[in-house]
Amino acid sequence: MRLRLKFSFFFLLSVFVLLAVRPLVAQSTDRNAVEPEGPLNEKIVRVPVQSSPLVTLEVTVYLPAHSAGGGPFPLALINHGASHDPMNAPRVGDQFIPWYFLSRGYAVAMPMQRGYAHSWGHLTPHGCDVLAIGNDAARDIRKVLDYVKDITGIDSMRIVVAGKSMGGWDTLAFAAQNPSDVKGILNFAGGVKESDCSRPDESLITAAGELGSRTRLPSIWFYGDNDQIFSSATWKGMYAHYTAAGGHAQLVDYGDFQKDAHAMTASGAGLPLWVAKADAFLESIGMPGSEVNPEYIPHPAQKASGYASINDINAVPYLNPRQKAALYASYLAAPLPKAIAIGSTNGMWASGGFDPARSAMQQCWKVSKYCQLYAVDNTVVWPRQESALPRTDFASLQDVNAVPWLRADGRQAYIRYLAATRPRAFAIARDGGWGQASGIDAINAALVQCANNHQGCRVYSVDGDVVWAAK
Repeated sequence: MRLRLKFSFFFLLSVFVLLAVRPLVAQSTDRNAVEPEGPLNEKIVRVPVQSSPLVTLEVTVYLPAHSAGGGPFPLALINHGASHDPMNAPRVGDQFIPWYFLSRGYAVAMPMQRGYAHSWGHLTPHGCDVLAIGNDAARDIRKVLDYVKDITGIDSMRIVVAGKSMGGWDTLAFAAQNPSDVKGILNFAGGVKESDCSRPDESLITAAGELGSRTRLPSIWFYGDNDQIFSSATWKGMYAHYTAAGGHAQLVDYGDFQKDAHAMTASGAGLPLWVAKADAFLESIGMPGSEVNPEYIPHPAQKASGYASINDINAVPYLNPRQKAALYASYLAAPLPKAIAIGSTNGMWASGGFDPARSAMQQCWKVSKYCQLYAVDNTVVWPRQESALPRTDFASLQDVNAVPWLRADGRQAYIRYLAATRPRAFAIARDGGWGQASGIDAINAALVQCANNHQGCRVYSVDGDVVWAAK
């Protein structure tokens, strides 16, 4: 029995994990947790690639938002990677590649190889002859492309072909045919390994040189240093032989990615590593390379607010110590991409999927009020209280004796304030009066409490900052 040792292109996106403040893990059933807000306008077509015996391939087609009456749209045909269980492979894997192209206004076509999902037939074994493996796929890619480009709304002369893993290798083999209707090639960690090949790396490097000698189409290659399928020496050797033989290719080495660079395109956390490079490449070959449908790509990461460091569990607002331990410690251990939203009584976090920040907010509002994002990935984005004065260098927050005007009872109140849950504020008056509040609109509440029996109340501290400025 032949077994492809390739990492499956159909790496399922990380399941959203939504953790309430109780020690309970729940799986989101929200469609929007794993898919973009924009319409996919999906259709599934069957494309004949062989007449005797008859073989048809299952092809998923997406059209971008507002496609009704629109177009023609440029086309991105995307080839998948290998799976250890082809018949049960999902129709669409590494969704961030098709979503990227939809966000740039492309139609997308994703054929399933022979024997995968509901495609008929089977792949022919070729051992170490990786050129033959790629050429078999290239013939089917050509027939799928000829079929799909005639679909209403698709521009038949503005086409790029992309592939991940085994699909990336197949794409390079297809490019060696120099199709006149294709403008360029995007190769994501392309390659193939066969269980009956004793020298898979050598075969890939040698074959890459052969492909480079025949290919005139421009391409861009994306590889990472901790790829668990193809070593750096292998893909660097492939690229060196390809370009030395005359192939026109740009290499993007995006370094290490989490535990496996081969899974980079299956995660929203990988988008910053390749999107800008892909945009520039597409524009260089005269194809669209700018965002026109932002709903297909997760919102850009927010900038750090400066509210607190990511590991400061005591800075998390609203929640009591037990809740923080149950919620926030689990969030810190979750894999990227991730986000956590905090409300006045509860919080939720999400990891993986399409847009963790959006999902965390949606789930938070189901269990609490006044939800805001607290952190995205390892960056705290929680804002300072809206009416808070700028932080000053008057004194250390913990320096109780530095607080002006207070009597003994006021200093004891300030000690309690330092242990209070955020959002919080502490106000003081010249006659020794004070006000302390924690919760919604803490600044105003502290000033009101102080002003009940005292005049000229001013805010001394907000959350973790001293905002007092001596006059």
